[in-house]
Amino acid sequence: MTDRTEVVVVGSGFGALATAKKLAKAGTPFVLISETTEHLFQPLLYQVATGVLSAGEIAPSIRSILAKYPSADVRLGRVVDVRPDVHEVDYVAGGVVHTVGYRSLVAATGARQAYFGRDEFEKVTYALKTVEDAERLRRQILRCFEEAHTTTDPERRRNLLSFVVIGAGATGVELAGQIKELAGRYFEQSFHDISANDVSVTLVEGAGEALPAFGGKLSEYTKQSLEKSGVDVVLGTFVTDIDEHGATLKAGDEERRITAETIIWSAGVRANDFAGVLAERTGCATDRAGRLLVNPDLTVGGYADVYAIGDMTSLNNLPGQSPVAMQGGRHVARTILGKQPVGTRFKYRDKGSMAIINRFRAITRVGKIELSGFIAWVLWLAVHLVYMVGFRNRYVAVMSWFGSFLGHRRPHFHYAQEQHRLDADVPDDVTVTAVPARVDRAPEKKPEPEKVSVR
Repeated sequence: MTDRTEVVVVGSGFGALATAKKLAKAGTPFVLISETTEHLFQPLLYQVATGVLSAGEIAPSIRSILAKYPSADVRLGRVVDVRPDVHEVDYVAGGVVHTVGYRSLVAATGARQAYFGRDEFEKVTYALKTVEDAERLRRQILRCFEEAHTTTDPERRRNLLSFVVIGAGATGVELAGQIKELAGRYFEQSFHDISANDVSVTLVEGAGEALPAFGGKLSEYTKQSLEKSGVDVVLGTFVTDIDEHGATLKAGDEERRITAETIIWSAGVRANDFAGVLAERTGCATDRAGRLLVNPDLTVGGYADVYAIGDMTSLNNLPGQSPVAMQGGRHVARTILGKQPVGTRFKYRDKGSMAIINRFRAITRVGKIELSGFIAWVLWLAVHLVYMVGFRNRYVAVMSWFGSFLGHRRPHFHYAQEQHRLDADVPDDVTVTAVPARVDRAPEKKPEPEKVSVR
């Protein structure tokens, strides 16, 4: 049997949630299908990776967000096919293929990391697109400092404390600045034999500017701020090779090798796999990154009842940012609800752009107004606090920011040595013997001599 509903929304990001909320408030029945149970606030992922926030504070349950709306039906699954001519989608849940019929379909599956044809780089680098990515990177950062604290090999210690970030977009800049800040404001307090000067952070960008989307004075301010904090900013340079122990960089005809235990890739994105399925089924063209070249009204191909929004699409060179996805989601919902004519062109209202560099430093552009430094940093915090879901998450975020940015706390840093790694590092000729814990016993009491009464 085929389930049927008014609207099927695929995804749980900013665009999908904006669509779902507008439909839910109007009482329109819809099914939201997502591979994850959370709504991820991706701009704050770097704070999970660096121990400022926990994953739960930036990734609340999408089901709990929509629980108060009776018309919302949230399902955990992966959409694998769509048949637009018969208005059906197939999704896999629990190893079983299910089918849902719809009157309108909204695709908002986002993007994933792109490696520009060098997919082998994925195995030797760290990305930052999902909660799992952030937690994996956090464990890696902690492992490097823990092992650097105990190793007696100077070269290994230097490699453990070397970090390379590839791509000077918002994610790359945030991570580079935050790792260097961690070295001086957290790890220097925790490891007395490791100073901020021992930690090397290199930010590599192929373009001639840091944060090239901003350009001009703001990009120059970003570069200078990072360099003042100790980050080595390398511009106009491309990565030609990466392995487990470092990367090869090329600028013009010159090549050089950087050894590092941790290499973070933030150089590009491409649409998720469902974009390819949708393109094939609807005849929609795609760009080099696999993004759907949607129509001006955000419909896909020649189908007036199939929409795509967010990072999986390309339209008028709009940036792949959350405001574009949210406005697109609300535009599509208004069309579906009949609040605007079918075929209405999507008009993006640019409310400005901002990026954080490190503690007390950020940049903001609203129209012709450009801000940098502390004021921009406060604005960045305020705007991101507003977009967080739930009062509790906002409260916890404020407390965590106070402790991390004004103090030296990183409340979400924890690390346990992995047993398989420990076993791998022990030489073959060394036997590891478990030593039972010593138990301190109370001394046995000697029997007191019997008292004899003498008269």
